[in-house]
Amino acid sequence: MTEEILEPDLPIVDPHHHLWDLRPLMGAFPEPRHDFLEAIAGAAYYTFDELHADTHSGHNVVATVFMECGAFYDSSRGEALKPVGEVEFVNGVAAQGASGLYGDYRPCAAIVGHADLTLGDAVKPVVEALIAAGNGRFCGIRHAAAWDADPEVLGPPFHAPQGLYGSDAFRAGFAAYADYGLTFDAWLLEPQLGDVLELAKAFPDQQIVLDHCGTPLNIASYRGKLHERFDAWRHSIHAIAECPNVSVKLGGLAMAFCGLPEDGPAKGHGSEHLAALWRPYVDTCIDAFGPDRAMFESNYPVDRWGASYAVLWNAFKRLAQGASPDEKRALFSGTAARIYGIEHLLD
Repeated sequence: MTEEILEPDLPIVDPHHHLWDLRPLMGAFPEPRHDFLEAIAGAAYYTFDELHADTHSGHNVVATVFMECGAFYDSSRGEALKPVGEVEFVNGVAAQGASGLYGDYRPCAAIVGHADLTLGDAVKPVVEALIAAGNGRFCGIRHAAAWDADPEVLGPPFHAPQGLYGSDAFRAGFAAYADYGLTFDAWLLEPQLGDVLELAKAFPDQQIVLDHCGTPLNIASYRGKLHERFDAWRHSIHAIAECPNVSVKLGGLAMAFCGLPEDGPAKGHGSEHLAALWRPYVDTCIDAFGPDRAMFESNYPVDRWGASYAVLWNAFKRLAQGASPDEKRALFSGTAARIYGIEHLLD
């Protein structure tokens, strides 16, 4: 699907994308592949060149934020410190972009890594190693908690325990992590949103970012139930938005988990169609959080299930057509730059 780029000069900070090399792993997953794996199979290798191609497909992406995904872990380190390898790799990608060879474009200007918060106080040396590896770019961690009783919802790659964010071990590590003043990205599924609410209330001074509009589900045993579950999702979003320490990412809806659209990967839906599918969720989130606590995200290459990078951002721009210039600046760059500490790139 090729479209004319809408508002091509609007600055964008993409606050959520991944880098990885999954080629050695793809053969280990059973056939037929889960829809999530089917989506990323076409982008099993995604590093600087692939990101550069997507972010230069027509929109004015000035900077990006890398989001942990379990890639490039350092096998020479102990288990707790293996995620430091991911930040080391991504910092190299950021340095490549910062060289000036690619203009003012700053990929991975901020880096969100991973640390196992169930380590309690023992997570502190891990966080300190991540900070050192980021060379000024490391800004926070994500410890995903996505879980469902139906194993077909998430498929083979995900193994978070039930109720992770409420466990004593996690809360102990979260309290230790809170001392550093960094961000925390939360990824879990719509039926679990109460866990984020309780976490945000328990740690009111910790900046939390809710990924992917809270991940409404239209897959496996949830297929066809988006409409009947919408009111519960909306209630959860408004309750979480009452916590001033939480912001929300507007995206991820093109993931196979959300089934918006149901068919993929990359079946060629246009941005008008995608915007219509996503509007109830995006409008609800913006209404609840406001533009200063909401940010559009690509979640690439996972969201290639639903759209190319260029079409994805066209859909977001259609969803923001009624916003004021100040609101657009917040939604497309300002909120992300502030929360992830890269506002200087927008000067």
